[in-house]
Amino acid sequence: MSTVASSSQLTTAEPRRPWAVSRSTRLLGFGRILAFAIAAFFATIFTPLANVDGWAVAFLLINLAWVIGIASKLGAKERRDAVLRVVITSLAVLAFVPWLSILVTVILKGYRAIYPGYFVSDMRTSTPDDELNIGGAGHAIVGSLIMVAIATVVTLPLGILTGIYLTEVRGRLTFLVRFIVQSMAGVPSVVAGLFLFATVVKSMGQYSGLAGGLALAVLMLPTVSRTAEEVLKLVPDDIRSAGYALGARQWRTALLVVLPTVRAGLSTAAILGVARVIGETAPLLLTSLNTNGFVWNPIGGTVASLPTYIFAMFMYGTDYSNARAWTGSLVLLALVFFFFIIARRLGNKSALKANANRRK
Repeated sequence: MSTVASSSQLTTAEPRRPWAVSRSTRLLGFGRILAFAIAAFFATIFTPLANVDGWAVAFLLINLAWVIGIASKLGAKERRDAVLRVVITSLAVLAFVPWLSILVTVILKGYRAIYPGYFVSDMRTSTPDDELNIGGAGHAIVGSLIMVAIATVVTLPLGILTGIYLTEVRGRLTFLVRFIVQSMAGVPSVVAGLFLFATVVKSMGQYSGLAGGLALAVLMLPTVSRTAEEVLKLVPDDIRSAGYALGARQWRTALLVVLPTVRAGLSTAAILGVARVIGETAPLLLTSLNTNGFVWNPIGGTVASLPTYIFAMFMYGTDYSNARAWTGSLVLLALVFFFFIIARRLGNKSALKANANRRK
């Protein structure tokens, strides 16, 4: 009985974790950060610092002042750890707050003009200074989608073929092709617009959605090509060797074996290219201009787009026109966010397939 009683009183030993932060320490750190945040808020009220960016700067300065104040009470390792922790955290806040400020500003100023008819109406029967429940940006959304579709049709085959040449063929012109693609990535968007203005717009004698789509294609091609190249590099060489062992030529192996393996990754390349160019304004001002109504024919004259719609509304300069411009910015931001979400999901699928192929 004594043995049973003594065994029932035994407790399970748990491993000690000296590196773990205690709950009281976490609460103390959270309270300190909250106090510094409140102090930074009051600093934006009583000092020249203003808005969210000013609050971030004040928050960084207060944190640094606190670290300097306690530095003399800490050892060398603790002092370096405290300084680095504050610097890294503050720099992360400084990098995140401006982006968050832009997002919040666009949302707060952009929701005013949204109503059910905003996405299906145009500005033919209304002016930028009319009430916000009249008119809309449906024509600009349609125009942007038409020109992006033209750019995708032109760019996607060229980008995939470029990636195949750089990863599969690896011919004598590999260095030159890669150099040209990298150079095109640094071309200013206004230069692409001027090039299409001098070639397509002048030859056609009018502005058009086709010229705008080709201008976007020039800017979209480097993104698609480089992304397609990186995706094709993920294909294991064993898959190519298996195709060659079955008697397939290089071009058949690339088209029928390699490309289907990275289908999701190539879709990601196309979507990233679309997200890259859908907000470009300068090339469209030189190629497609703007109009107030729906235009479905890409070679039928000027075509509206979301960037040129936003530009025109801001140039008008009234309260209602600025509200419409902010709403157009919100719609454009939502479209870019939507494309990036799709690209992220497809990219994850491509990575999972590549890892599965490597394990096989």
